[in-house]
Amino acid sequence: MSQHLATFLSGLSAIEATALVIVVSVGGAFVMEAVVLRVLFNYTKKTETTLDNIVVSELRLPIVVSIILFGFYLFSETPAVGETLIPPETLSTFFGRPSISIGIVVWAWALNRLVNRLVEAVKDRGSRYDFAPVFSNIWTLVVSLGTIGTLLYIWGIEITPLFAGAGIAGIAVGFAAKDTVANFFGGIALYFDDTYKIGDYVVLDSGEAGTVVKVGIRSTTLLTRDELLVTVPNSVLNAAKIINESAPNRRRRVKVPIGVAYGTDIDEFEEILVQLALDEPLVLDSPRPRARLRRFGPDALEYELVCWVNSPLKRGKAVHNVNREIYKRLNRAGIGIPFPQRDVHVNRESVATPREQAVAEANGEAATENGTRDSNGNEWDETFDAEDADDGFYDDAFDDE
Repeated sequence: MSQHLATFLSGLSAIEATALVIVVSVGGAFVMEAVVLRVLFNYTKKTETTLDNIVVSELRLPIVVSIILFGFYLFSETPAVGETLIPPETLSTFFGRPSISIGIVVWAWALNRLVNRLVEAVKDRGSRYDFAPVFSNIWTLVVSLGTIGTLLYIWGIEITPLFAGAGIAGIAVGFAAKDTVANFFGGIALYFDDTYKIGDYVVLDSGEAGTVVKVGIRSTTLLTRDELLVTVPNSVLNAAKIINESAPNRRRRVKVPIGVAYGTDIDEFEEILVQLALDEPLVLDSPRPRARLRRFGPDALEYELVCWVNSPLKRGKAVHNVNREIYKRLNRAGIGIPFPQRDVHVNRESVATPREQAVAEANGEAATENGTRDSNGNEWDETFDAEDADDGFYDDAFDDE
C-alpha cells in the first residue's frame, strides 16, 4: 500500500498536494463527524447496553484527529513539496513525525479513557468483574510506557542504551519504591485471593471498618460510618486479618442481650421477644428470630434475642429499634428488667470521738482505740465495772478534789 501511495504522490505538484491536504483533512473530518459518527450515535442509542455508547463517544475525537493528521502526513510525503517548497528533512521534522506523534498521543489518551469508562460501567455487574479496577490501573501503566517507547522510536532515539542505565536506575528505584511495588503486588494478591470487592463492608484487625469504595494500584480506600475516607496500603491489607462482612452474602446475624428477673414467665417473655423482632422492618423474617436463654446470671436470667438483617450497615439501627421496643413491651407486660443491687454492712468499732480526743489531749492524755492513755503511759478504760473497784488507778484518776 505504501508503494502505491508513493507512486500516487509522486505525480502531484506542490499546489495539488496542498489541495489534497485540505480536502483529505477538512473534508474527511467533516464527513466522519457529520455522517458516520452521527449514524453510529443514533444506532447505539437504540441498543440496550451503554457500553457501545461509551466506545463511540471516546473514539470520536481520535478518529477525527487522525483524519486531519493523515492529511499532514500526505503533505510531508509528497515529493513535489520537498523539491519546490520545503526541504524533505524539514518536512519530516515539522509535519511528518509530529503528525504521527500527535496521533499516537491522542489515541493513547482515548484508549486509556475508554478502558477506564468501561471499567466504571461494569465493575458492579458481578464478581467476575471484581478485578476491573485493578486492570484499569495496569492498563494505564501499560499505555503510558508503550506511548513513551513508541515516541522515542519515532524520533530516532535509541532505546537499547537506555536499558543499561535503566538496569542500574532500576535497582536504586527498586529500593526507593519498594513499598509501592509491594502495594502493587499486594493488590493483585488480594484480587486472586478474592478477599473483597468494591461495595463490601470490611473490618481490619487494627480496628478500622468501612465500605470499600476504591481499589487502586497502591492502596484501597474505605468509607467509614462517620463519612471519613481511610486509605490503607495494599501491602498492609495483604498481611492483615480482614473480616469481610459482605461475603459470602450481605445478610448478618444480630445478637441483642437482655436480662429478665427470676420468677418471670419465660414462655411469655420469649414470645414477646420473638414477636417484636418480627414486627421490626429491618429484621428479616427468614431465618426466623429466636430467643435463647444463655445463662443463669447473679441478678437475672440472661437471654439473647437472635435475628438477622440484610446488610451489616443496618445492624446498628436494627439493634437500636429492637432495644427500644423491648423496653416498651416489657413495661406494658409488667415484666421487670433487673439491675445489680448490693447491700453494704458497716461494723463500727468503739473508738474515741473527736471531742474525747480533744479533752484527753488537754489533760495530757493520748486517745486509744479502747479508751485513753495518760501522760505516764497508763491506759484505762472509760467504762467502770466490777474489776475496776479494787484498781487504785481509777481511784486516783477520779479523785474528787
